[in-house]
Amino acid sequence: MNRAKNWLRNNRWFIAFALLFGLFRTAVADWNPIPSASMHPNLLEGDVVLVNRLAFDVKVPLTDIVLAHTGDPRRGDIVTFSSPEDGTRLIKRIIGLPGDTIEMRGKRIIVNGAPAGYETLNVTDEPLAAHGVKALHMEEDTAENRHEIQWLGTRGTRDDFGPIVIPADRFLMLGDNRDNSADSRYFGLVPRDRIIGRAERILVSADYKDTWALRLDRFGKTLH
Repeated sequence: MNRAKNWLRNNRWFIAFALLFGLFRTAVADWNPIPSASMHPNLLEGDVVLVNRLAFDVKVPLTDIVLAHTGDPRRGDIVTFSSPEDGTRLIKRIIGLPGDTIEMRGKRIIVNGAPAGYETLNVTDEPLAAHGVKALHMEEDTAENRHEIQWLGTRGTRDDFGPIVIPADRFLMLGDNRDNSADSRYFGLVPRDRIIGRAERILVSADYKDTWALRLDRFGKTLH
């Protein structure tokens, strides 16, 4: 008993710091490593993004209990959330808001009857499995938000869907890498209480799949 008391006394500042740090990460701000290619070209494997947990809600630390709303998710926001399928933490872009009618035709989004605008930016090589494929980079303009996406140039099984009317407190999420993203086309709409926060910028980045070289040009990059 005395040993335990002495240990607690000698380490009280470290314990207090650990508790406060844990509360900060679960209630205020967090970081999220990017493990997959689903958000190419905007997020790369090895990026670590800053997540603002207070962007939409104040929650009881370590829970999904909402104490107060601080803002509404907007179309084009990049957010982290718990998958409605299995609880895995994911990061995608919000395309459909509550009350919207959303459809996709030939990879192109239609929001409330208005087709999004698309402008070709460039073509790059995209690593995929053991071989490279060409990626067509496009600017997608949904009126409320412009952002870069990419298509891999082939017809896919999820290039067409809808129209879907988004119910209250539900959101439709898509990855920017439209032909290589498991998103709402696979697991369905995401309830608001599963949204963790808004990803706002890249903190650090390293090419962990190859040389572990730091990608200094990505440090601090704001996400759009």
